[in-house]
Amino acid sequence: MKNLMWMRLVIIFLVLFGRVSNTATVAYANAVYPAVFAFGDSIFDTGNNNNLATASKCNFPPYGRDFYGGAATGRFGNGKVLSDVITAALGVKDTLPAYLDPQLTDQDLPTGVCFASGGSGLDDLTANSQGGVLTMGAQLDLFKQYIEKLRTAVGTQKAAEIISKALFIISAGNNDVAFAYSYTIRRALLFNVYADMLVDSSQNFLKSLYQLGARHVWVLSTIPLGCLPSARSIFGGPSACLDFENVLAQTFNGMLSTGVSNLKASLPDYDVKFVDVYSPMLNIITNPSTSGFENVVNGCCGTGTFEMGASCNMFTYQCPSTAAYFFWDAAHPSERAYQLTVAQLLHAQNYDLTSHHVVKSLHPLNVSNIDFNS
Repeated sequence: MKNLMWMRLVIIFLVLFGRVSNTATVAYANAVYPAVFAFGDSIFDTGNNNNLATASKCNFPPYGRDFYGGAATGRFGNGKVLSDVITAALGVKDTLPAYLDPQLTDQDLPTGVCFASGGSGLDDLTANSQGGVLTMGAQLDLFKQYIEKLRTAVGTQKAAEIISKALFIISAGNNDVAFAYSYTIRRALLFNVYADMLVDSSQNFLKSLYQLGARHVWVLSTIPLGCLPSARSIFGGPSACLDFENVLAQTFNGMLSTGVSNLKASLPDYDVKFVDVYSPMLNIITNPSTSGFENVVNGCCGTGTFEMGASCNMFTYQCPSTAAYFFWDAAHPSERAYQLTVAQLLHAQNYDLTSHHVVKSLHPLNVSNIDFNS
């Protein structure tokens, strides 16, 4: 009886204190997928850029001000980023650790990691123009390295099972359309030609994942690039989103959706799907009052018109409440914006939004109050 009591005390201690000290590695039971792997850009990056030779990083305050302990982990936002929220909502684990995190442990590996790199894109030029940002090819190489580590940790058969049952999420194209096509030699191309190049790159990347054992993939659309505070500021847009930039995003998204469908048709056992985050985000931005946002024009940091990365720092003014802002800085949504977006995309895929993991990941949002028809 005495031993049983001590055992209970130990379990309580571990639950209360172990969870706080190692938040990223807390795995949930009964998840739809055993692991999540993220590739792409800053929408997903959870800290891979921290030690890379690039200015595209944010491992300093006020980034992370709403994250656990107010820690600036290298996430491009005030708290969790989209890859974290998706991972938690699917019941895998609370946050998705960066593969290049020096503190990553073998215990983190079986439930997934993040390979995304802020500033990356489907076009290598996009990443290479920003210093040491990881190209999609470099991210794929890291995944191959990860597979060997996973095999060592759990065995070859178990590793193959985890990879085949895991969910792979990809967010790439944002920087190609918003940055490379506007500010590099890619501007000399007709946009449809460039977008076709990007889709080809995406298909090749997806084929490589398939060859490495992936069978379940979500390929995300771009976000509404014409609504970014930076885009409005650069091109003189006051409050309305920039139509021409959004048209480019929509054009690419449509071509990407078709490319994903064509690939799926050629590989019947490949559960690869195009996931639209553009529309739910645009719906929230154009109908802010229904979602409780007071500002969908500016970022929370500084003037909210150009501040991001190094220009959003501890000496920069920040809005009192990030919950009222759709954007955290001039180029990245806030955690609450990501939460509402995930609620919309899970609803579109007929997920049960009242499940424990979804409710917990979206807290303090009240899912029953979300208008999915706006």
